[in-house]
Formats: sequence, structure tokens, C-alpha cells
Amino acid sequence: MTTSYGERLTAVIKDRGALCVGIDPHPALLDRWGLPRDAAGLERFARGTVEALGETVAVFKPQSAFYEAYGSAGIAVLELLLADIAAAGAISLLDVKRGDIGSTMDAYAAAYLAEGSTLAADAITITPYVGVETLAGTADLAVRNGRGVYVLALTSNPEAPAQQLARTAAGTTVAETVIGWAADRNAGAEPLGSVGLVVGATIDPPGFDFAKLNGSILAPGVGAQGGEPEHLPAIFGPATDLVLPSASREVLSAGPDPEALREVATSLVGRVNSVRSLL
Repeated sequence: MTTSYGERLTAVIKDRGALCVGIDPHPALLDRWGLPRDAAGLERFARGTVEALGETVAVFKPQSAFYEAYGSAGIAVLELLLADIAAAGAISLLDVKRGDIGSTMDAYAAAYLAEGSTLAADAITITPYVGVETLAGTADLAVRNGRGVYVLALTSNPEAPAQQLARTAAGTTVAETVIGWAADRNAGAEPLGSVGLVVGATIDPPGFDFAKLNGSILAPGVGAQGGEPEHLPAIFGPATDLVLPSASREVLSAGPDPEALREVATSLVGRVNSVRSLL
């Protein structure tokens, strides 16, 4: 029987703490690490991060765009990186934000969630803005293969509320529709369902009830983007224990020294654990 994504995520968080580190090789970060802005520099940066943090961090989130920018050589690095994350016993959450209809979405799902694909990750991010039901097949495939999906719900970019907080014909906001769909997909799953949400760690408290989600909440923006672990309860309330805070530049800027990377990551894990212990 396939172990579910919720089971695997819960186990690794229990062992290592709730922290996701984004592996986003911005050109400026390659410069900071003294690496060339090419595929070789990309590989040393990405794989060096996992080498340093692979036994410390629960989840790694490569942003696919930074690898795609280098063409086939960058995709080859991404494939190696996903294998490194698996070998380290961590969870890979590939940030691809795919969303489409019909056979196109099925093809995206096969690329990132199907067994045997060299780009298959433990979980991916997806976007619901052509309709949440277009994501049903992707969520089904994820469940069958013990993988997960994270649906954009409330992002932190300034223009997001105009769309995400817009009212539907049913009178709910778009974000509430996404949250409700995810909660319905997760109903009855133990210990967590396979459908998560993406909710920015820097947004104003939205006043939504996340407690019925029964799934993971990816909260990007911790650290350099202004989000703090101590602010999470104000946003998520009783559902704070579902939150997977994500930091990228806050951690990566400490590199390339492995000890410095581990020191920053360990400090963030400790702060998150302290917040969760007060719930």
C-alpha cells in the first residue's frame, strides 16, 4: 500500500521540524556564493545546499523557473537535485505553479507526479485560476502515487487580493472557494490529506478558518521577505500547526559555508518549534 504524502510529511516534520527551504538560485545569490551564472554554477549552488542541509531540513522547494532559465542543462540539474533531496530523506516540493485544462493539465501532472518521471517530486504547487475542478485529475494522480499538491489560495503579492478576495456568484471569495475545495478533498484523511494550500506568511490576517483543511499550508516569505515565525498564529490561528513556513534568501544568503547555512536553518526551525509548542 502506498504511503500517503500526509503521512510522509508528518513523519519528516516530527523528526526535523517544520521548515521548508526554497532552493532559488537567483543570479545575485550565485554571485554571493562566488559561482558563475551558468549551469555549472547552478549545480554547485543547488546540490551544495542539499549537501549542507539535507539531514537538517524537512522540505526543500526548488523554484523550477530558475532551472528552466538554463534550458536543458538547467533541467538536468533539477533532475539531479530532486534525486539528491530524496537520497537525503527530505521532501521535495517543486514550485512550478502549473494550471490548465484537459489534456494539457494531465501532461503537467504526468511530468511532475507520475512514477518514473525524472522530474517527479514529492509535491508540486498548482494554480486554480482556470477553475478548481480542472485540478481534480492532478490531485487524484498525486493521491494514487503518494504525492501532494499545494494550491495557490492567498499569495502575498500586492495585486493578489483583487482576484483572490473577489466574490463569486455564490457569494464567497475566490480564496474561500479554493480552501473549501481543498478541505473537501482531504476529508477523512489521516493524519493529513494530500491537498495543501499556499498562503503567504506576510499577508494581513484574512479572517478565514483554515482549521478544517486537514492538510498542509505552505507559507512562503519567512525571513528576508518580512515574515516571521512568531507572526504565524495571527494569520492562521488554531491551524498554525498545519503551517509549513518557507524561507529562501534568509537561509541561502548565509552560504556557501555549510556550517553557516545549518546555523540559520537550525535557528529558524527552533523558532518555529517554539511557536508550535505554544498552541
